[in-house]
Amino acid sequence: MPTLFPRPVPSGSSGWRKTLRVLGAALLTSACLTTSPAWADPQAGGVLNLVSQPEPPSLMHGLVTHVATQYVSGKVLQGLLTFDTDLKPQPVLARSWTIAPDGLTYTFDLQDGVRWHDGQPFSADDVLFSFKEFYPQSDKRLADIFNDYVASIDKTGPLQVVFHLKKPFAPLLSALGSGLRPIAPKHLYEGTDYRSNPYNLKPVGTGPFVFKEWKRGSYIKLAKNPDYWKKGLPYLDEIVFHVLPDASSRAAAFERNDVQVLRSGDADYADLARLSALPGVASSDKGYELYAGLAFLQINLRKPPLDNAKVRQAILYALNRPFIVDNIFFGAGKVAQGPFASGTPYHDAQLPQYTYDLAKAKALIAESGVDVGKTHIRLLNGEKGGAWERLAEYTKQSLQPLGFKVDVVTSDAATWYQRVSSWDFDLSYNFVFQIGDPYLTTSYLYRSDNIVKGTPFNNVGGYSNPQVDALWNKVADIAPGPERNALYSELEHHLNDDLPLAPIFEMRFPTLYHTQVKNLLQTATSLNESYDTVYLERSAP
Repeated sequence: MPTLFPRPVPSGSSGWRKTLRVLGAALLTSACLTTSPAWADPQAGGVLNLVSQPEPPSLMHGLVTHVATQYVSGKVLQGLLTFDTDLKPQPVLARSWTIAPDGLTYTFDLQDGVRWHDGQPFSADDVLFSFKEFYPQSDKRLADIFNDYVASIDKTGPLQVVFHLKKPFAPLLSALGSGLRPIAPKHLYEGTDYRSNPYNLKPVGTGPFVFKEWKRGSYIKLAKNPDYWKKGLPYLDEIVFHVLPDASSRAAAFERNDVQVLRSGDADYADLARLSALPGVASSDKGYELYAGLAFLQINLRKPPLDNAKVRQAILYALNRPFIVDNIFFGAGKVAQGPFASGTPYHDAQLPQYTYDLAKAKALIAESGVDVGKTHIRLLNGEKGGAWERLAEYTKQSLQPLGFKVDVVTSDAATWYQRVSSWDFDLSYNFVFQIGDPYLTTSYLYRSDNIVKGTPFNNVGGYSNPQVDALWNKVADIAPGPERNALYSELEHHLNDDLPLAPIFEMRFPTLYHTQVKNLLQTATSLNESYDTVYLERSAP
């Protein structure tokens, strides 16, 4: 049974009086409301069945930021902090933190009594290793931020770490708490090739669940961590991620309650309305408050005729994006208004729009002077079946009137990840989460200093514009306000003209789940969280 007061009791005599009043009220309520069944409280035990879709390429989301990897390893590995659905930072491995008034010193006090799943103690040394060695070598995004803003990272005790900044960087907590940067175990990664380390496939973390088994093509099993540092948690005995080959089999498994949760994309978008109307099923858009998902057509600018801006503009004019949203994704989103999510203060509402206009698209091809019919274009798709494959086929058909010969090549997630990361594609659909400030994520799709291999969420298209690079540098150094928003507007207009990526739609992420699953959507980092308080409601005796 959970404790009555999971949070610290208020200090001081007035706090104690308030606590006693609450305790008395709670006991009175417990005594009087006899219609509330005891089994409605969180209970230990049970197996939660989820879907691994697609099967992840790795189980270390600090190295592979693919959503399939995050979904599984988010229950095993943990970061310093997370964000609740009101976007307020919440402690994880950092139990508390303070920020100096000048914004140049961040002090993190770490949780005591935490052990890695192999029994080794967690300490400040793991945090220092992660942010001084592991991420600077493996995560160019964070390395760039740290090079520009972080003067030093020091430990001032076995459980205290201090970040000293060269200049204020307001999004630092967002960068550390996005859910993408778990702490890596120093004793297992130090001195190794991080990307080929065997623990990427059998992760050792500090989270509520330990890695148990991965049977390729079938399932991934996680078991309850009996020594979890949050006493009394987790409630579940096991989590099983089932690898199911197609959307129809995933929908059928959910209908039978063989799996209890479907994320956006686990089921065919055409099935969402029907499945959400099933008895005992709920649907929610909660859990993605930190993420503004933007789906786009990734374009390799190294491949003629895609190196011509007029050709890229023609491609976007030829795509009927309202049709894509309404008929391929069945309303799970809205047409993108530009490179930056329209719900953020960084998007310019006056940005010119690419409406569906086939005549305009043909005119731009003519203006470009390119004979597009002479080349074949490969559209690399990373999912067999479902909406994304339909989108790839629709794109092939839509570009035919312009003279393009498009071949759709479908692969598994690991192959897609590797090929796009290695620039081995012409076109490919992808999406990115704009975590608050575009500088934290979106910039890496466009900055020329991020034309590097290793992840499909870099500037894999090879776009380079010195004016755009200079604007990214400026927005990073200016405090939030009108001047910064004006720079973002100028930046967005450049990207909208050059169109190195073709924005398609802003994503909506409905989660379907059987109502026996409780506490599922607790943070702003979606279903990638730890699940330490998730439980299965017991049937009435």
